[in-house]
Amino acid sequence: MPGDRLTLQDRRQIATGLREELTYAAIGRRIGRPTSTVTREVVRNGGPRGYHAEAAHQAGTRQARPGRTAAPATSPGRVDLGGRDPRVVDEVGAQSVELMIQAGLPQMMAKVLAALFTTDGGSLTSAELVRRLRVSPASVSKAIGYLETQSLVTRERDPHSRAERYAIDDDVVFQSIMASARNQARIAEACATGARKLGATTPAGARLDNTSQFLRHVMDDLVRSAECWHKIYPTRPRETSETD
Repeated sequence: MPGDRLTLQDRRQIATGLREELTYAAIGRRIGRPTSTVTREVVRNGGPRGYHAEAAHQAGTRQARPGRTAAPATSPGRVDLGGRDPRVVDEVGAQSVELMIQAGLPQMMAKVLAALFTTDGGSLTSAELVRRLRVSPASVSKAIGYLETQSLVTRERDPHSRAERYAIDDDVVFQSIMASARNQARIAEACATGARKLGATTPAGARLDNTSQFLRHVMDDLVRSAECWHKIYPTRPRETSETD
C-alpha cells in the first residue's frame, strides 16, 4: 500500500461497495482503510450517487503531483477550530455532509452548512468558506442563496471588515422547522381550496380534503413540539467573528 494515498484499485473497490450499498465502515474494512478515509473520499468526489473511481483518482493525482500543494481543508490562523485537530473537524464535517445529502440537500449546500455547523463561532465569510472548502466564490454564493431560502443561514456585516458573514444560529433547526411549517400550511390551504372547487364528495376532492387536514394536524403537532423543546433548550450567544 503506497503510503496513505488511495490507489486506483482502492477507488474501484469503493465504487463497487457503493453500488452494493455497503456502509463506509464495510468498504473501509474491504480495502483496509479507516472509515473516515472512505467518508472523505466519497464526499469530496461527488457523494455516494456521483462517485466515479477514475475521475476521483485523477483528482487525487492532481492534488498529490510534485510541486503542487493542495490547499488545506481549513485555514490555520484564520478559521478558529477551537484548538481541535483540523483532521477531526474534517471528519465530522464529512460525515455531516453525507447525512445531509442522503436527506436530500444538494452537495454544495450540504458542504457549506456543515462548515458552518462545525465552526464554533457559527459564521464564516465567503473567503473563509472558499479556503476551507476549496471551491469557487460562485459556488459559495449559489449555496448561500439556496440556504437562505430554507431559513438555514443569515447574512450579517463583519464588525472587523466590510465583508459579509454567513451565519448559522444555534436555533437553526427550530427556524427551519417553523419555515417548513409555514410552507406546509400554504400547501394545506391550497389543497382545501382545490377540494372546495372540485367538490368534497368527488374522489379527487376528498383526496385533497384529506391531504389538507392531514397536513394541518401534523404541522400543528410539530410546531407545538418544536416550541416546547425550544424553550427547554434555549440558544446561546454566538461569537461574531472566526478570524484572529
